Amino acid sequence: MDQLPEDLDITAYVGPYVFPDIRRRRIPGLIYAAIAALSLWAGLATHNGGLVFAAVLLFVIAAYHFAAAWPLRIDQTEALSLASRTVGFPVGHASAQLAWRGLLSRPTWRILVYCADEPPSIRGLVELDAVDGHVLGEYTEANPEDWSQYGIAR
Repeated sequence: MDQLPEDLDITAYVGPYVFPDIRRRRIPGLIYAAIAALSLWAGLATHNGGLVFAAVLLFVIAAYHFAAAWPLRIDQTEALSLASRTVGFPVGHASAQLAWRGLLSRPTWRILVYCADEPPSIRGLVELDAVDGHVLGEYTEANPEDWSQYGIAR
């Protein structure tokens, strides 16, 4: 008997998807720091330069993990709300994607929005910072998609 996989079964819906907190990057940072401390102790106790070098490298990696552990203060619902206020037209369909920018991987929401017309006559892309919510960029245009093959004319 054909059956949907559990993750596609809509009857088991438990609520909206929540993006994991990026601050979890601190966990591997702590692990790297602990291994670095042990390597440094062992390297100094045995006068092993390789272990001391490994300890320094692991401390640098741990520091990066802590620096890149931004708090995700703007969730997907708030990001969609900010995007709809930014574009200046009533939003129908929308899609949000979490991306990272820069060397420290600062979280950024990229929201694709379509106006509420049927079919949508305008589409837009809004990029906003997921830490403080300020808009990084906005682009709107007339929707170039051709809906005539579906019997829908603009």
